[in-house]
Amino acid sequence: MSRLLPRRTLLLAGGLLLAGCTTNPTPTPPTTTARPSVAVTAPGLTAPQRLVRLADTIDTVPADTTTGPYTYLHTQTWARATDRITRTDLRRWRHTDGSGRDTTRRPPDLPGLHHQPRAVERNLFTDANPTTTRHPAGTLQAYRPEPPPTDPAALAALLAPRELATEPAYPRILAHGIIGLATHQYLNRDQRAACLRVLAGIPDITYQGTTRDIAARPGLTFTITADQTTTTLTIDAHTGELLTAHEQTTAPQPELFSHTLILDRRRIGNPDDNALFPTEITAHGPQQH
Repeated sequence: MSRLLPRRTLLLAGGLLLAGCTTNPTPTPPTTTARPSVAVTAPGLTAPQRLVRLADTIDTVPADTTTGPYTYLHTQTWARATDRITRTDLRRWRHTDGSGRDTTRRPPDLPGLHHQPRAVERNLFTDANPTTTRHPAGTLQAYRPEPPPTDPAALAALLAPRELATEPAYPRILAHGIIGLATHQYLNRDQRAACLRVLAGIPDITYQGTTRDIAARPGLTFTITADQTTTTLTIDAHTGELLTAHEQTTAPQPELFSHTLILDRRRIGNPDDNALFPTEITAHGPQQH
């Protein structure tokens, strides 16, 4: 019988998991192939020191200077659903007026809660039937009000009420907030730096070294253990972008709670004129514009 998580924790996590995932057509745009800065990977630094140094030195990416009313995000997520794991590939185009489109692909669910996502599973998203959902204005809101603050204290207060700072779940709540922002909104360089500084302030955050996620992307890995759960974040060592977020329960036995790959993020003008979205695809086949 699977362990039931605290009700409040489930509610906090719910918004994140529903925000979703999608398909894998367009390859993720490369960030950089250079090695991480020695200042970030040097031995002997604490996790907070690494995160602060990274916040001080992260690079800009082309999308930081691109304007347009649409935020485009592409994610793939494995998520706990009672007694099984769902798998979702999500492409989302969200307009500033709260309208937008979601294109999702859902391979079959997996029974049980002990599954660990594998790279080979990503091929299943391509084979799954796509479904596109249109959202009228005002129905597809940002995870947090735009623009997110660039002051770390203000950002932390927005993501988790200060009165919860003494609660055992507070580190996990803050980490959830950062993941929620990264999976729902475009974050520019200053906003990414603020997120890194918030993470640096999380009690007992630890650094696990450099690794590659199941999309073969290298990054710096940090873990937060709180509320009987371990959250693992893989962060691009140059841009400060969150690449992967993995959450696993630790008691009474290890079980997957969620695993999210953030594959692409940018701002665009008109999705109908953009190569990312040349046609609208529904479960009944492509529909040309």
